[in-house]
Amino acid sequence: MAREEKADRLSRSPLHMLHRAGQCAGDLFHGEIKDGDLTPRQYAVLATVAQNEGLSQTGLVDRTGIDRSTLADIVRRMLKKGLLQRRRTKEDARAYAVKLTEEGKRMLRTAEPIARRVDERILEGLQAKQREQFLDDLSTIVTTLSKMSAAQQGTAE
Repeated sequence: MAREEKADRLSRSPLHMLHRAGQCAGDLFHGEIKDGDLTPRQYAVLATVAQNEGLSQTGLVDRTGIDRSTLADIVRRMLKKGLLQRRRTKEDARAYAVKLTEEGKRMLRTAEPIARRVDERILEGLQAKQREQFLDDLSTIVTTLSKMSAAQQGTAE
């Protein structure tokens, strides 16, 4: 099979294209954040905690889509950096409620305009109407895949 046909096959693969888009978006974020020492996932955690003060780590998993073990590692690193604080919840002594520290709030204020700029750059090749449709379609894909993944994990346990 010719090399162009293989490359074309990848360019028509949602699995590959979503992965590449994520890589490129992450590269844009890292390029913009510069020495901010913040990853796109850490930004997602900061933004989610800011909107849901006292959310449990399980709630963070549900809202960010980051798997449980990866999220625990991210939270641990962010605790060390002084961006988050956590306490046991009153409702469940096994669960932690997560809050932003003052440093976490400062980092979020710095990162928010950067994330908006990256979002704009990601979508700049599309016209306004296409952007809305793309975001709607992407949301549908994420919702569908999340359900499939949850069902698959449910059968694996």
